[in-house]
Amino acid sequence: MSAGNHSFVTEFVIVGFPGLQPEFYGLVSTVLFLVYCCILIGNVVVLILFATHNVLHKPMYFIILNLVVSDILFSTTTLPKIIARYWFQAGAISFFGCFFQMYLVHYFGSVTSFLLLIMALDRYVSICYPLRYPMVINNSTIHIFNVTAWVLAHPPSLAMVTRAYHLPYCDSNTIMQCYCDHVSITTLACTDRAPYGLSAFVVAMVVLLGPLAFIIFSYCSIIMAVLKIASTQGRLKTLSTCSGQLIIIALYYLPRCFIYLSSNIGIRFSTDLRIVIIMLYSLLPPMINPLIYCLRTEEIKQILVKRFRKTQVRVQ
Repeated sequence: MSAGNHSFVTEFVIVGFPGLQPEFYGLVSTVLFLVYCCILIGNVVVLILFATHNVLHKPMYFIILNLVVSDILFSTTTLPKIIARYWFQAGAISFFGCFFQMYLVHYFGSVTSFLLLIMALDRYVSICYPLRYPMVINNSTIHIFNVTAWVLAHPPSLAMVTRAYHLPYCDSNTIMQCYCDHVSITTLACTDRAPYGLSAFVVAMVVLLGPLAFIIFSYCSIIMAVLKIASTQGRLKTLSTCSGQLIIIALYYLPRCFIYLSSNIGIRFSTDLRIVIIMLYSLLPPMINPLIYCLRTEEIKQILVKRFRKTQVRVQ
């Protein structure tokens, strides 16, 4: 608790799904634990493949590497606490710990948004300016872009947390969410949150819609470039190099934009439904992305096929 923010709350209690009956706590915690294991296993496999195969040390895979790290860290930030809440009834989290979790949640979300922008830039240059691609997009350039993404995500996340931290919290300390985020915490403040909520909404829209605007522009340009290709086979081959990225981008942006916009234009969901949607768009991409990396990227797919064939030969 900070003496400067006049708060009487010393800790928060993460409720998770408020309508969930106690007899289902074990089932929900088991499902969340399995989801966490799937996220860790899938993303660690990608990390191992990257570390052991030099053929993957290319710009696109360095972007994927950073996405993998961000997904692992985001899941590790959010899932263990809500699993403990349902498995061991350990939903309490310290005042500072809750705000630190809020910072990490928004930070890793912002990092992912910027990394998806870089991924779209890679495809844009590759397809629209193929002759310039080796000069513009190389490992050194991508390293700079990736580091920039991690650095740029810090100020907006810190600003949101700092403003929320200094609000007075003197009444309820129950968080109707599976982790601490800006909306769930600031609604507990003993003051009008409208000015703070608006600024946070603007920051969220800049972090989301800024990269999304470029992503839309880049893929519109890519479609225009593809339509200029004479052969149908050439068009399909070119588009296939973007399909995995498009799925990853859609999984990340569409649900988030829907939730942010709906909450600000008056569309209301039940608390449980809203939390389910948030958990789906928070956890589904980290769980599915490794499958997309493995099935939709040619080099990783070839590596896995070779390993599978070697395994079959050994068994025979």
